[in-house]
Amino acid sequence: MSEVDYDLVIIGGGPAGLTAGLYAARARLNVVLLEKAALGGQVIVSDWVENYPGFPEGLNGFELMQRMADQAKRFGLTIETNEVVSLDLAEPIKKIHLNDKTVTAHTIILATGASPKKLGIPGEDMFSGKGVSFCATCDGPFFKDRVVAAVGGGDTAVKESLFLTKFAKKVYLIHRRDELRATKILQERALENDKIELIWDSVVTSINGGLTDVESLTVKNVKTQETQTLSVDGCFIWVGTDPTTKFLGDTIHVDKSGFIIVDLSMETSVSGVYAAGDVRNPLCRQIVTAVGDAATAVYSAENYLEKITK
Repeated sequence: MSEVDYDLVIIGGGPAGLTAGLYAARARLNVVLLEKAALGGQVIVSDWVENYPGFPEGLNGFELMQRMADQAKRFGLTIETNEVVSLDLAEPIKKIHLNDKTVTAHTIILATGASPKKLGIPGEDMFSGKGVSFCATCDGPFFKDRVVAAVGGGDTAVKESLFLTKFAKKVYLIHRRDELRATKILQERALENDKIELIWDSVVTSINGGLTDVESLTVKNVKTQETQTLSVDGCFIWVGTDPTTKFLGDTIHVDKSGFIIVDLSMETSVSGVYAAGDVRNPLCRQIVTAVGDAATAVYSAENYLEKITK
């Protein structure tokens, strides 16, 4: 092979990136993981994770990610704090342009994740992980027999609101229009569910509470401009998701929402470049699915490296 800095460069240090790093380091690949911020991704702000296998009592999200990082480092993974500015994928040896240098690699795994779109209102950041959530599967069980609000009107918002009714005694579904955008069958289920109360033509203007807990929402009707206060214990927000893919430019095929398109081997439209986790718009955005993607991506990268060395 031509001279190159790394066999594999992993971009992103969330569950997918750290798992990819673990598998690659154990396979004795010459690998580096690049993360521009704190390791762990969105998981580190999760107050409690109780649906990851192997931890029957649950654990803090930060602790889970720290354990993943420690495990990968134990096998020799190099982790570097740096931001990827752009990629050059025109040649078999890929160029990764960072803030202060350029490195080269035969293979790349993109594990940059995605982030929920926010409402941009007072209290949203303050109570994130303390009553404000973007994941019903993760946090719904914490609201057993309590009152929660859900914001949105698409498939995700309605489907997750229905899921919340397994735990909450009441779910306010707040939508800025006078009809839902979700598929008809989901709309029917929501409208027929006694635990769901639709609040039409309305937006949340602030999330209110004490030092640690959500206590209420201020809601404004966009037609009448009237406001009301809803007493709730939590607020789930589903107004879309933004993949972290802008730095890719037009180097890789993405769907209309910007998520990376992959095949079953996690390979993108560029040979030797793979994607894992939320950046590829999986059916289910969970830690465990990101971990599975990453294992597949490393296995595929190993096969690719074997082929180009023959």
